[in-house]
Amino acid sequence: IMVLTDPEFESSLLISSDEGASYQKYRLNFYVLSLLFHPSQEDWALAYSHDQKLYSSFDFGRKWQLVHERVTPNRFYCSNPQIIYGCLFVFLFLGPTVCQYMTCRAQACSESNRVFPFPGYIETNSLVVQDDYIVIQVTMAGRASYYVSYLREPFVRIKIPKYSLPKDMHILSTDQGQVFAAVQEWNQNDTYNLYISDPRGLYFTLALENIKTTRGLGGNNMIDLYEVAGIKGMLIANRKVENQVKTYITYNKGRDWRLLQAPSTDLEGNPIYCVLPFCSLHLQLQMSENPYLSGSITTKSSVPGVIVATGNIGSELSYNNVGMFISSDAGNTWRQIFDEEHNVWFLDKGGALLAVKQPTVPTRHLWISFDEGQQWTRHSFSAMPLFVDGVLVEPGMDNQILTFFGHFSDRSEWQLIKIDYKSMFTKRCTEGDFQTWHLHNQGEPCVMGQKQLYMKRRPGVYCMLGKESSRILSVEPCICRAHDFECDYGFERRGDGNCMPAFWFNPATVSRSCSQGQNYLNSTGYRKVAANNCTKGVKEMYTARKQQCPNRPPRGLQLATRDNKLTANLGSNVTFVVQLEEGDSLRTNIQLDFGDGTAVSYSNLSWTEEGIRHVYRSAGIFRVTALAENTLGYDSTSLYLHVTCPVEHVQLLAPFVVIKNKEVNLTAMVWPSHSRTVTYFWWLGNSTEPVITLEGSISHVFTAEGMNTVTVQVSSANSLLQDTKTIAVQEFFKSLLLSFSPKSDEANPDIPEWRQDVGRVIKKALLQIADIPADQLLVAVFPGIPTAAELFILPNKNQSDARKRNEEDLEQISEILVSALNQNLVEFELKPGSRVIVYITQLTLAPLVDSIPRHSSSAMLMLLSVVFLGLAVFLIYKFKRKIPWINIYAEVNHEKEQEMIGTVGQNDATTSKITLSEFSSPKELMEKELEVRVKREYMLFIYTVHKLSNNKQSCVTL
Repeated sequence: IMVLTDPEFESSLLISSDEGASYQKYRLNFYVLSLLFHPSQEDWALAYSHDQKLYSSFDFGRKWQLVHERVTPNRFYCSNPQIIYGCLFVFLFLGPTVCQYMTCRAQACSESNRVFPFPGYIETNSLVVQDDYIVIQVTMAGRASYYVSYLREPFVRIKIPKYSLPKDMHILSTDQGQVFAAVQEWNQNDTYNLYISDPRGLYFTLALENIKTTRGLGGNNMIDLYEVAGIKGMLIANRKVENQVKTYITYNKGRDWRLLQAPSTDLEGNPIYCVLPFCSLHLQLQMSENPYLSGSITTKSSVPGVIVATGNIGSELSYNNVGMFISSDAGNTWRQIFDEEHNVWFLDKGGALLAVKQPTVPTRHLWISFDEGQQWTRHSFSAMPLFVDGVLVEPGMDNQILTFFGHFSDRSEWQLIKIDYKSMFTKRCTEGDFQTWHLHNQGEPCVMGQKQLYMKRRPGVYCMLGKESSRILSVEPCICRAHDFECDYGFERRGDGNCMPAFWFNPATVSRSCSQGQNYLNSTGYRKVAANNCTKGVKEMYTARKQQCPNRPPRGLQLATRDNKLTANLGSNVTFVVQLEEGDSLRTNIQLDFGDGTAVSYSNLSWTEEGIRHVYRSAGIFRVTALAENTLGYDSTSLYLHVTCPVEHVQLLAPFVVIKNKEVNLTAMVWPSHSRTVTYFWWLGNSTEPVITLEGSISHVFTAEGMNTVTVQVSSANSLLQDTKTIAVQEFFKSLLLSFSPKSDEANPDIPEWRQDVGRVIKKALLQIADIPADQLLVAVFPGIPTAAELFILPNKNQSDARKRNEEDLEQISEILVSALNQNLVEFELKPGSRVIVYITQLTLAPLVDSIPRHSSSAMLMLLSVVFLGLAVFLIYKFKRKIPWINIYAEVNHEKEQEMIGTVGQNDATTSKITLSEFSSPKELMEKELEVRVKREYMLFIYTVHKLSNNKQSCVTL
């Protein structure tokens, strides 16, 4: 026995080893706020002090040693000793919102033995330890990632559908061999989506969208999802559909949902005309924040199938004109029992129901039912009306005691009323007082893959259950059918009920751990609902099939640092992570060149799983190159590592296709914008040295056809960021501007990965229409909303005919694609029931783009417009002294006293830089600056017209 003394008098522990016959006092040099004992080692304990320090003891509190300082309260625990014996997991407090995750051996938690599994910071309140699962949230680069540890094994990143992009996640349940999580996605504000995982808690699939949330008294979000006690796989949820909230029920863990059938009659026996799906029963699913009140919905595992809830009948959930409803057959049919809100408790293990009005209304009566709410008897329990604040139901099989507590008025003290209801029972229940009940779903006897027969007390029998209670009498497995299987990760259910790959998911991708000669499980698109016990039937058809790993060359080689940064401190360990999407990992040689004259080589990829460490002894920019090679081929990739500079973000704006030997502009957009000096490093093609500029744009001429890679890195003070684009260089090409139906904007998260996947899907749809090589089409989706894209038609690189023949081929392909787009033949499905049609923005054939000047009437008209505008600007400048607002402008004091530099082209650089030494008065200086500004604005306008004219190369001559 351990007794903790009152810290206001002293900080000590009183320990007894003889069941309390004697105690020995042990003084402490810290004040204990909480204690945590090891799950199996009874003498092991953790103590948390008032000053955020964590202590450990291995002799039942007689001696204590410091584990760590600045530990987050209630964020420490011990592992399962059968998995990792004596391991301690701790959250270290670093600030109001961030901390670190540390593990160490409890008996040797020295600084050298401490391990930090995550390089980044952990959200302070994100640690969830439930049953076999531990879930942690890590935020990097503004995006939240979630990691799970199953059976206390190493953490693995949770796989949620690619474009869910969660803003918030709540773990709802882990007690049925999987994880139920409520996820608020990037485009949700007041609703959450329900996701369920595989048994390892790793791969999550969508179970129900847009579940309503309720704001609790403490400001926390409460999900309107209720897990029915006593029946495995049965859930009730309030879902928002077209601005209406409706109640849905499922019997197979979210695989299928349906509305609730309303009662056929009201309390007076009058018929209720409520036809699905226009009218149904809706339930309030809020759990009571007062532990002594029942809440708006109540179930009990000892009486499976009985559900009591507050609700209403109509087209949507309402909090007006509500009543109390009960179901005795697990939600298949419902009856109304009260026309006002009541709190309902189960008595005698569910053998009786107790109902009391809501505490907002004073009452002298309570109601008790012995036939599952069909008949109620009223009893008086107080001489004066009482506001009932709660009811205590005494535990134990022989205790039939109720304790009401409440108040007569706002000024009165609490009143306690004790009720013994044992006299209401006539006898102990015998075998003849019970009946059997089959669990079913609208007549379907197979629920969660089995037929379940329950035994429960007959309604209306006034007998006391005692040790007996409702229980499962028999369970018989069912033949597997389609509704026993849900869609696997990466698959979505279509309108015909089949699970098909989502547009972003490639089911042909083999796990990178798959090696030649080994086997892997190839998903059929389905997985059996967790805890479903069906057998045979379609089980073999839907179960993942074991297949032999194919022989593949290395592909999709990825190289990154452990912390996903492109910078490191001088002299520190840098850990590089090499990953391979496809290829035989065991028979692939990996070579890593660190760029500083040293390199390493590994015989297979498995040697690099823990990362490759390297220490840089000098500062600079290093090109780190990885090469993966086997007997079937090779793949390589590289990154540019800056020493001593952290990483941020940049977006490179570059055309997707350019003309060979034509100058092209490349622009780097930085978010957020920096007022400090920014240095830009441009890596063009295969160059080993960058071009360094102080401007966010650069001009370049590509002299060779093919695919060229451009990388820009931006350095500002202690920050560094990078973006890469691939540019196709051709002698000529054709392009079409594409637009989309409005549904695409609703699902557009405006991130590069989404644009790449949509472009891939459009290209696939176009290739099904036109029989042309895939490398002749390039689809580029533009950033921003409304969603738009450009389709590039490239020459056939394998065709050696004359240029005229190639141009004719492009014209022919363009006509075919334009015709298909105008007939709405190009479409794809973003999600089930949401199809997006691709249109053509330009209804005429796209012009051919090449290096030959071609005049047109529109180009001449634009040229004339530019000439007139230039003339207007010249006249304004020439007669500026006669224009009033020009004089006002000239009299404004200027901020620059030393030097003014205009931002025109390089050819005009000598005229755009002026100093005070060239002019004798500020007025002349202002006039000269005005001239420079007018020239600059005119040149910028000419340049803008040149860019907007796109293919009209002869429009403007600078």
